[in-house]
Amino acid sequence: MTDYFEGDPRSMRERMQAGEMYIADDAELAADSRRAISLADRYTRLWPQDPDTAVALLAELLGEIGEGTEIRPPLYVDYGKYISIGARTFINYNFTALDVAPISIGDDVQIGPNVQLLTPTHPLAPGPRRDKLEAARPITIGNNVWLGGGVVVLPGISIGANTVVGAGAVVTRDLPANVVAVGNPARIVRELDDGA
Repeated sequence: MTDYFEGDPRSMRERMQAGEMYIADDAELAADSRRAISLADRYTRLWPQDPDTAVALLAELLGEIGEGTEIRPPLYVDYGKYISIGARTFINYNFTALDVAPISIGDDVQIGPNVQLLTPTHPLAPGPRRDKLEAARPITIGNNVWLGGGVVVLPGISIGANTVVGAGAVVTRDLPANVVAVGNPARIVRELDDGA
């Protein structure tokens, strides 16, 4: 395998956090990921019987979670600690948030079931991809956004406040505030005003 990092003393975590290529199966990163997967699994099992204790697990798992936010399990993350979620947000079942880069979700957001927020990227060239290189770009979801069921948001995307993304859409480009977008790739079909 090619030494892609020759002369670079940084750890894989430092490279990952800088948004540069790194190798994900690094021992330190793998341990962090296993911790997050374990906490998410405990949350899933505990939530139906003891929601208050389950919420405490979310506070341990996630980087930040606002008051009154509800996440229905199961929940899937890479690290958890790179996810921040505002207040009064509701996230439905089977949420996947691959937080190799930061994921920021605002206040009063509605996220339908089976939504995926995917920050990781991989090289197009076969050699580096075979050698397990990856990078990531952050995702930002503004306040009062509604992501319908099955929406997929790709790396590096920002979605502006009050925007609605229809069920099953694949968001491949930034969306401004106050629009409705649908389809694959998601395209704007309508603008919203405050009263709409």
